[in-house]
Amino acid sequence: MARGHFQRIAAVMITVCLFFMAACVTGTSAPSRFYVLNPLAATETGTPVAPSDECIAIGIGPVELPAYLDRPEIVTRLSNNELKLADFDRWAEPLGENFTRVLAENIANLICTEPITIFPWKSYTLVDYQIVIEIIQMDGELGGNTSMAARWAILEGESKDILWTKRSSYSESAAGSGYEAFVAAQSRMVDAFSREIAETIKALPRK
Repeated sequence: MARGHFQRIAAVMITVCLFFMAACVTGTSAPSRFYVLNPLAATETGTPVAPSDECIAIGIGPVELPAYLDRPEIVTRLSNNELKLADFDRWAEPLGENFTRVLAENIANLICTEPITIFPWKSYTLVDYQIVIEIIQMDGELGGNTSMAARWAILEGESKDILWTKRSSYSESAAGSGYEAFVAAQSRMVDAFSREIAETIKALPRK
């Protein structure tokens, strides 16, 4: 009788151990993966920018993102009205900061500039032009097309007069089905945006 009681206790203990082992295995999550937008490669900028006395001082910002993008998770689109937040694929830094830094580096590689200033800057900092940007959309279908839309303006640095304003849209096809290809396509859209801004600045009348 004691032997049977011991066997029942042992069976219960084994069942409990197996339950906790299964819970531990089930509760193990996949490791997170982190991504950043990348600037133009040196081979993609065309003719190297040579420093000269005519280099201009540019300030970038503020750059505003819609609230749905202001988060660590990478956002993709399932339909016109439905978005998906990635479970394990995240931005390595805030997207607004990453976007602004890459844009500044691209522009500096495309036109002759003084070191580009990022908003907010000190009151005594002087810039020739200030670029103000509002990102309207920056998402897309995983493994499909990515889209970006932005309203932006170029202000005269001292007077803050609006010299140029525009709404621009871009689209890129991802070269693969995963998040790395998705982010690479977004980087190409930022590249295209950088080129449009650089060409517009070059066409502005100089003081």
